Amino acid sequence: MSSGDVPACLGPAPGWLGTPLAALNDAEGPRLPEGLPPVVDAHVHLFPDGVFEAIWRWFEKYGWPIRYKLHTPQVLDFLLSRGVSRVVALHYAHKPGMARFLNTYVAEVMRAEPRVVGLATVLPGEEGARDILAEAFAAGLQGVKLHCHVQCFAPDDPSLHEVYAACAEAGRPLVMHAGREPSSPHYKCETHALCSAERVERVLRDHPRLKLCVPHLGADEFGGYERLLERYDTLWLDTTMAAADYFPIALPRRTLEVRPERILYGTDFPNLPYAWDRELKTLLSLRLGDEVEAGILGQNALRLYGAP
Repeated sequence: MSSGDVPACLGPAPGWLGTPLAALNDAEGPRLPEGLPPVVDAHVHLFPDGVFEAIWRWFEKYGWPIRYKLHTPQVLDFLLSRGVSRVVALHYAHKPGMARFLNTYVAEVMRAEPRVVGLATVLPGEEGARDILAEAFAAGLQGVKLHCHVQCFAPDDPSLHEVYAACAEAGRPLVMHAGREPSSPHYKCETHALCSAERVERVLRDHPRLKLCVPHLGADEFGGYERLLERYDTLWLDTTMAAADYFPIALPRRTLEVRPERILYGTDFPNLPYAWDRELKTLLSLRLGDEVEAGILGQNALRLYGAP
């Protein structure tokens, strides 16, 4: 079977979300600790109200309880009032015809709040994908977000070539959930068949100008993504939920240390089952050093997105 022939439905996934996970009743801080370098949350979800509520229903049924059911204005007020200096706003379209609406929404949010770095989305393979992205970039959106699990595609599927080319030509980074986990049998595709570090390497090799960020430190193939970080200067990873001691994994510390200048702090806020600052506390407890901490907590994201 070629990379482009992976069927959209392959039966239940074997992943971490075989049954819904529990909420954690952990304490949250009132704001970021004093003395930190600028903190950029490079993985925040912003959606229109109705889309947010549909996502929360899915998570409550199949994923984990949502601790922070906040709509976009409240999400931004919550994080920015607690000391986060910038947020990278991510969204994704799960069916044709949604992308333009979502992109326009995030572009308007970004214009109203300059501390938001807004990304675009598109559904891989939908008609006019390059035009959709061109319009989004013209509107000021600063990258693209794709989700292999939700949108049911393999990273090396030929239908992605036009998206990768559009990002590379515009110099816009792509954030793509291409790791196998956290996976659920309630996705419409088998993510362990669609996703792998090997498939991502094909993308990096075939599109050498593409700036690619893989969330969740590439969970659960941490070793594979460590090797890709060592080989490719166009790959970044974000920490989202992989450094929070929530999933059934040990903290992949070496993944953080192999090329720390390519690691971004991210949370998945507001779709969390634990305290908003849990992952930050874990990262600070590692005592990675002032320079490394400053990079991971904010400077790496600012460099990736070219933000002042």
